[in-house]
Amino acid sequence: MKTTLKRLSTLLVCAGLIAGCSSKPSAADPSAAPQDPEEKVVITIGATTSPHAEILEQAEPLFEAQGYTLKIVEFSDYVTPNTALEQGDLDANYFQHYPYLEQFNEDHGTHLVSAGGIHFEPLGIYAGRSSDLAVIEQGGCSFAVPNDGTNEARALQLLESLGYIKLKDGVGLKATPVDIVENPYNVSIVEIDASLVAQTKNDVDFAIVNGNYALDAKITDLLLTSEQADSEGAQTYANIIAVREGEEASAKTQVLIDVLTSDEIRSYISEHYNGLVVPVK
Repeated sequence: MKTTLKRLSTLLVCAGLIAGCSSKPSAADPSAAPQDPEEKVVITIGATTSPHAEILEQAEPLFEAQGYTLKIVEFSDYVTPNTALEQGDLDANYFQHYPYLEQFNEDHGTHLVSAGGIHFEPLGIYAGRSSDLAVIEQGGCSFAVPNDGTNEARALQLLESLGYIKLKDGVGLKATPVDIVENPYNVSIVEIDASLVAQTKNDVDFAIVNGNYALDAKITDLLLTSEQADSEGAQTYANIIAVREGEEASAKTQVLIDVLTSDEIRSYISEHYNGLVVPVK
């Protein structure tokens, strides 16, 4: 696994909302901003490249203004950022949603918690062989969807919200294609690894792609519609700041949440990503 450490020469090698604490750090807190304005406390945070590291880079001046230097460690996988945090190599990480973190703790015996949600990445329907959703009413259209449990359920919920299918009552975010109880337009579901859906869009009529993969594949101009901010998937899978258990109220954690939920960063996310990345409400 390969990671890249930004601004250093050393090479190393994915959404539950919990409000950040707002109490002031005590003078004895070693992570508190220094009294000497020339001295900076370093916050080391792990992140995947897009959009997480991009958002952190945008926020760097805001951290500097509060007496902190942000050191961003970029990762290309979804395991190492959590193991590095557990081992104390990072102060926090920013790449995952709470259900993934919860499962990771269970599988790996780690003790990581959410300090707060920052943004979510809506699943979107992107043009494939067809570029107009109106053709769905003619029947027989195919949709490529992510094949993992969480994202496939979100994709099916998106199709249901548009009236293309009806899912079994109460199935929620555990939905699979077998839970489709009404299919008036005879749509077909093609299950593909989430990282490959964008690349296979020309083999289907439409592709339902995660926002980060759409950014990486540079297909954002093909977006036709996406999850709404108040959808179950959007609320559940907000991307979070994760820290070690017991450090939710540290000065470093507080400043991370304060800066990344500030009006400046919320505006940047909304304006820069054109709906592919959305600040949490």
